[in-house]
Amino acid sequence: MDRKTVKVAHVIIGLDVGGAELMLKRLVESHVEQSDIEHVIISLTDQGVFGAQLSKQGITVYCLNMSSIAKGPFVFFKLRKLLQQLRPDIVHTWMYHADLLGGLAARSAGLRNVVWGIRSTDIRKGGSKVTLLVRKLCAWLSGPIPRVIVCAANASQKVHEGIGYASSKMQVIPNGFKLDKILSTSNAESTVREQLGISQNSKVVISVGRFNPVKDHKTFIEAAGKVAAHFDDVRFWLVGRDLDHSNAQLMTMIEKTGHAEAFHLLGERSDVSACLQSSDIFCLHSVTEGFPNVLGEAMAVGLPCVTTDVGDAAYLLNKSEWVVPAASPERLAKKLSEMLSISSAGRDELGHAAALRIRHNFTIDAISQQYFDLYKSLVDPLNMKLTMEV
Repeated sequence: MDRKTVKVAHVIIGLDVGGAELMLKRLVESHVEQSDIEHVIISLTDQGVFGAQLSKQGITVYCLNMSSIAKGPFVFFKLRKLLQQLRPDIVHTWMYHADLLGGLAARSAGLRNVVWGIRSTDIRKGGSKVTLLVRKLCAWLSGPIPRVIVCAANASQKVHEGIGYASSKMQVIPNGFKLDKILSTSNAESTVREQLGISQNSKVVISVGRFNPVKDHKTFIEAAGKVAAHFDDVRFWLVGRDLDHSNAQLMTMIEKTGHAEAFHLLGERSDVSACLQSSDIFCLHSVTEGFPNVLGEAMAVGLPCVTTDVGDAAYLLNKSEWVVPAASPERLAKKLSEMLSISSAGRDELGHAAALRIRHNFTIDAISQQYFDLYKSLVDPLNMKLTMEV
């Protein structure tokens, strides 16, 4: 095709901090300097944290201000009207609710090039009844609505094919990491540790993720309590939304361990990369994931990692000896203890290997090129191999 500008309209439920939202932000930022692609973003709710940041970079962000699921029909018509005005070459929707509303709105507006984005694996663990219903509807409509369905993980593709999604339309494009930004923090270790009053001699195990059943903080806290009983100098940092002392449920879990002094609740922070670089070990303890962004970020900064076997976590880490079954505090405690018992040089070696894996396979430049190639294939009448006529 020629160098015409490909216009992509992204539809997403919101733009607060989250894995899908972060990947969308990285994707559009990676194309800012390209003249042959233009991105606009449509948030079904408000601009959130990322919307404001993207607007400052000159990226157009529309907000439809959907305050509840009951407003869905009203927002549908607003979205259809907006898409009719924008006339994008591609409508790329992100996650189930946006896939359903955005896909139907695009097709009813006469736009054929719809790309669905699936980010999760098994939402039965922690997913609401409404989300489960929306996913069922999406499976039923996956034949006539999208031309391509992009999954962030191989595990996610398998799960969705199993519940009826059109397998012929599915492909995997993993998340990509913006290494220069992740690694740009200087003096991170001393700064964050000083803020928290943590000695450089203490070993820090960090967990990053909002307080939600799918993140399974209960398992991590139980495992951490077992570890703290045998390691006096270990500290556990919990970073993420609602991970603070006002969370009564969380505080009860921690107090039950008998080692509350070992836990530090950092809450939601804007300097997650600095927190990671200040730590010694990263732990992912979810019961379900798609492609876990935070695991990749921890690897990118050179942290040795222990993870549960969820989504593509084991594939991403590529170190089976540090992978444990989900919801098993005993197994998780055992692996964390083993990691803490390794010499500092041994952990550094594991972290170096993790960083190289991200650098060689999962940079944002490589992943954004895969998306660009997909978009080009949809608007180029001579290249229809990735899509089906509907």
